[in-house]
Amino acid sequence: MTTPTSGRAGERMNRQADIARAAGLIADPSRACILKALGDGRALTASTLAAEAGVGGPTASAHLGKLVEAGLITVEPDGRRRYYRLAGPEVSAALEALAVIAPPLPITSLRESGVSNALRRSRTCYDHLAGQLGVALMGSLIDAGMLTGHDGVHRPEQAVRDKPSGYGRDLQYRLTDAGETHLAAFGVDLSPSSRRPLVRYCVDWSEQRHHLSGALGAALTARLFELRWLRYGVSPRVVHLTDPGARGLTDTFGLNLDA
Repeated sequence: MTTPTSGRAGERMNRQADIARAAGLIADPSRACILKALGDGRALTASTLAAEAGVGGPTASAHLGKLVEAGLITVEPDGRRRYYRLAGPEVSAALEALAVIAPPLPITSLRESGVSNALRRSRTCYDHLAGQLGVALMGSLIDAGMLTGHDGVHRPEQAVRDKPSGYGRDLQYRLTDAGETHLAAFGVDLSPSSRRPLVRYCVDWSEQRHHLSGALGAALTARLFELRWLRYGVSPRVVHLTDPGARGLTDTFGLNLDA
């Protein structure tokens, strides 16, 4: 006998997704800025998010309330402050997918130009590495035979076609035995996750190539921060490769930073 799915998960499975509502929430420029600022998975205060969106405190609070109510972000009280973060990696994946097809924002200042260039060089996509550095690292893992299943190049005419698994899952990248041995020796936590697949990919919106996500992408990125090969930048989502990190990625993964 089949047991009916219950609870919130069952409700989501048994009813059509309200895409229009989600799209409407994201469509507001201020809320889009807030969601993008939270894209590295860290929790930020309402005042920080108001500054990122260029709005006042009461306006930011109203936007944050709508995003919390919709389940796109969560709020964590800490004394007199409230910290907000994305509800999970699926929200970040949806934003990244929209960014692939979205037209670029106009750049109106030197600061915006600098942030845009920094985001393209290296950033986090929720809890894993993206941008030029992220796709280069995944390319090195493929070239070294640690990952297999595809060449890392995004081909829109082939993606998500006649495959039910959907965006970011239609290509089956796999961690090889050699890759598992090498990454474990490097200190990457490869313990199985109860819910999150080990290997997934995102289509990088700035590079139109694949970067590594899933539990492996998160664990590898966490290890790079632990070694201080990466450090966070001043702007949300921006990360910088340190000098020891540049040498280490070349020695450990054969990453050609000049290329």
